[in-house]
Amino acid sequence: MRKRLLSLIFTLVAAAASAEDDRPGAFDYYVLSLSWSPSWCALEGDARRSPQCNDNADYGWVLHGLWPQYHRGWPSYCRTTQPHPTRQMSAEMADIMGSSGLAWYQWKKHGVCSGLTAAAYYDLARRAYDSLTRPAIFRKLDRPVTLPAKVVEDAFLKANPDLEPDMLTITCKDGRIQEARLCLSKTLTPVPCGRDIVKDCSLKNALFDPIR
Repeated sequence: MRKRLLSLIFTLVAAAASAEDDRPGAFDYYVLSLSWSPSWCALEGDARRSPQCNDNADYGWVLHGLWPQYHRGWPSYCRTTQPHPTRQMSAEMADIMGSSGLAWYQWKKHGVCSGLTAAAYYDLARRAYDSLTRPAIFRKLDRPVTLPAKVVEDAFLKANPDLEPDMLTITCKDGRIQEARLCLSKTLTPVPCGRDIVKDCSLKNALFDPIR
């Protein structure tokens, strides 16, 4: 009984310490996450009947989020005194994020940890998205292909000569190319990623669907 009580106390103290550490603005760098929309649609979006997945939506690499990051781990759901974004502010992000709902969710989970106002966070996320050149070759696909994830990473590195391999990682999910993740300083300068971010997909035959 005493051991169980001590364990409970330890858990509560650890949780409180973790929450206290997640202070807005207290982080080391950002992760810019771009999702390949056709993959997300195949895995989740179609089942949700998301407008992002309509045949005429024309989404390729969309902004999944701009995430404050520690060198180990990341903050989330920080307590903030900043007002939440208006519906219009979130709707204005749909052109690069696919939906206003995703924009709102990213603010609620990650943006609140940035130490910025909602408007400033959305603006920074857009500037981060625009700072990375998305390889044009992927928009030219007219059929599904399988390829090594390394090919996708190399295409990003070629399109962005200032990047080093340790600043970018490509992820996969359920056998498909999922995301490209770039590590950025608070001023949006590319920086090396922490060890918990650099986990490149090693698939040699990842599925890559064309834009709808």
